Amino acid sequence: MNGAESLIRTAIASGVELCLANPGTTEMPLVSALDRAAGMRAVLGLFEGVCTGAADGYARMAEKPALTLLHLGPGFANGIANLHNARRAGSPVVNVIGDHASWHRAADAPLASDIVSLARPVSAFVRESRRAADLAGDAAAAIEAALAPPGHVATLIVPADCQWEPAGAPGPRAQRAAPRPVAAARVERAALALRSDEPAVLMLGGAALRERGLVAAERVRAATGCHVLHDTFVARLERGAALPGFERLPYFPEQAIQRLTGARRLVLAGTRDPVSFFGYPDVPSRLAPADCERIELASVEEDVAGALEALADALGAKSTPARVEARERPAPPASGALDVAALGRALAALQPEGAIVVDEAATSGAVWFAQAAAAPRHTLLALTGGAIGQGLPCAVGAALACPDRKVIALQADGSGMYTLQALWTMARESLDVLVVVCANRSYRILQIELARAGVAEPGPQARRLVELAHPELDWTALARGMGVPAVRVAEAGPFAVELARALAEPGPALIEALL
Repeated sequence: MNGAESLIRTAIASGVELCLANPGTTEMPLVSALDRAAGMRAVLGLFEGVCTGAADGYARMAEKPALTLLHLGPGFANGIANLHNARRAGSPVVNVIGDHASWHRAADAPLASDIVSLARPVSAFVRESRRAADLAGDAAAAIEAALAPPGHVATLIVPADCQWEPAGAPGPRAQRAAPRPVAAARVERAALALRSDEPAVLMLGGAALRERGLVAAERVRAATGCHVLHDTFVARLERGAALPGFERLPYFPEQAIQRLTGARRLVLAGTRDPVSFFGYPDVPSRLAPADCERIELASVEEDVAGALEALADALGAKSTPARVEARERPAPPASGALDVAALGRALAALQPEGAIVVDEAATSGAVWFAQAAAAPRHTLLALTGGAIGQGLPCAVGAALACPDRKVIALQADGSGMYTLQALWTMARESLDVLVVVCANRSYRILQIELARAGVAEPGPQARRLVELAHPELDWTALARGMGVPAVRVAEAGPFAVELARALAEPGPALIEALL
């Protein structure tokens, strides 16, 4: 057994079942080892950002890591943006990066680079293997680091000679650490704050947004009357009929500040003190009032759901929340213009129970989010780190993790172009993903930011940098060229018809919605 095979067998023994790969010459022993060690599925991505984004989506749904197999520093660099998103999501991901043979590094070959320096900003764990005999133990250590609560990016750099040289048996199975329990004193402090007559907000994120945390938060709200908000961009949110639903903190800082105005206590459960996404003149970075007391009930590394349940018990809340009132699900539009309102209404009306919605629609997704509160039970995955190009790869990963659930990628056209190679992987793997491209032919959020910066009438140079025209993107042609069936619609009625058809059929499909 060589080092590569010992690494792969250790990963399989530790419960890792998926390798998302864009390999090169320095990874060939690992590629070969995937055939000799049964139990791991290998999936090719045509761009490293597809592999890393898919690993993020897979981790959010499977709650365990996949391996990414990447080629030297430049290959890893191509995947960094979506590893940034994965880090912000608390997703467990294990990167295996092939490096030059140890004795070849001194030659400074064209692909040589400082991989460690590239990896550190997005990785909680970075290690360079030194010997073939170390690979199994190094792999186990990387997997354990990735599994540490709430989930982390771990990066293992493996020289080619460590892969091909003889090694011993696979290493010990990596162990998953449990989240730390929250001290009773912190629960009591939060309870004291929420018992106060002063206005209070309970802010949720991370594991608080699963069913157990949502139910406990609703018990707290019912017992105290506090306002409950959750993060703007969530790693994973369970929502829909019969589940407690809470308000999302607005994206623009002025709106968020207004929403938090008057709050005297801010209790944080699985999230941090909210800050503005960007800095603006005369707008504070921190969104809650300066005189608002911040109280951390539970950090992302801790047992957030357990802490919320303990908080509800400490407040004397009922053991189960009041029955969630039935919300009226919208009807799909039958006619009229296709705009963001009609698109959001149609999707909320037709999405099936158990759908996983990956939302990278940017400015086009707000109506869907509001209307889908009345849709059947579904899961939302959002853009946690703000690095666009996450939506399509994340949908690939979610579909690999949950092949029995329909995945809907609600995708802005501009950010979709960053990683459109994900369509090819959807086709090759026959993944049950419906891509809805919100084609407004612009970087609409940048047009809004120009207006916010006081540029009411952008000049020709500025317009050229925020418009996707001349030529216009043809998403139907792009999708078909990668093996995904696609249609284009420009009116609300036909969009609802095509949406219903695509949702009823298995396998990948794309609808280009001209807005």
